[in-house]
Amino acid sequence: MGKPDGGAEESDRPQAEPKPHATGRGGRAARREAMQAKLQETIRHNPVVLEEQKKRAADLQLHVADRITAFAGSMNFVYVHIVLFAVWILFIESKPWPTLTLIVSLEAIFLSTFVMIGQNRQAAFQQAKADRDFTEQELELKTNTQLTREIDKLTIELHNRLLDKPAP
Repeated sequence: MGKPDGGAEESDRPQAEPKPHATGRGGRAARREAMQAKLQETIRHNPVVLEEQKKRAADLQLHVADRITAFAGSMNFVYVHIVLFAVWILFIESKPWPTLTLIVSLEAIFLSTFVMIGQNRQAAFQQAKADRDFTEQELELKTNTQLTREIDKLTIELHNRLLDKPAP
């Protein structure tokens, strides 16, 4: 389908293959990345998602908890601990197990607390989204029901006019 100015839409034009990048990736991967970037720009977020993002940005405690949870769930966290444990065992204490066990246990307590905070917040977010989706679906169902009734009335009226029957 053409544009009002008579030109073809972008999707109708043949697209040239992107040239391979210096890193060795070819045209297909570059096209896929470009499409994903464009899609991310056009995705509309659910209002519940936007509201949750505002809450997280506004509350310093939630922001800190998010940052800690994000770091604790990364490979960088694992690498830092490997290095710290190796340094502790090799250089700091000759018998590192009691102190190291205490430190690791305390860390596990705090990290499990952050995980539970994240789970509680995720559950609250999912419930808010589910409530909003339910409300929208109920409204759409009522609208569709009303439209179906109106179409039924119009169909009966049209049928009666075509057959020259008086309306009931």
